[in-house]
Amino acid sequence: MPTKAPKETKASKETKAPKAAKAPKEKGGKAEPAASPEGQKPNALQQPLQPSKELAAVVGAEPLPRGEVVSKVWDYIKKHDLQNPENRREILADAKLEAVFGKKKVTMFEMNKYLAQHLSSPEAG
Repeated sequence: MPTKAPKETKASKETKAPKAAKAPKEKGGKAEPAASPEGQKPNALQQPLQPSKELAAVVGAEPLPRGEVVSKVWDYIKKHDLQNPENRREILADAKLEAVFGKKKVTMFEMNKYLAQHLSSPEAG
């Protein structure tokens, strides 16, 4: 008999755990804004930003969210094999990226600092 009692409590805990996990998602409302962004102001990472002329040569001229800009820059870096083979954290800029970064060699950690200087809100132009 003692073996049946723990099974029953485990079963009751298992059924309660998923219900408890679902309830906060519904009440929290965190998933809903992401699912229905209409009528909601986009957060800072989703806000489209206008790239400068120098950056537009790499990612295109249309306004893009910051995350997509970084992603497109990485696509460009990998497509043109611009990572230092000895130290993959370093980016060896070609002519287009040197115009953005201002120097021939930057680390992947410095890259966002230089990209931020070339992004502005579309209203600012």
